[in-house]
Amino acid sequence: MKSPFIAPAWITLASLVGLVSALIGDGLFDVISWVIFTGLIALVVRAWMKRDRR
Repeated sequence: MKSPFIAPAWITLASLVGLVSALIGDGLFDVISWVIFTGLIALVVRAWMKRDRR
């Protein structure tokens, strides 16, 4: 049985990594944060497009 908290936990972890990466450095750290947040935005857009429209 899958826990309903797995996906939100991964999203939270990715957000934290992106935020910490943006705060601690420049260059590669900025690239990492941009990639993570772009992925998270894409995830939200994908979920929004696939939602049930009843």
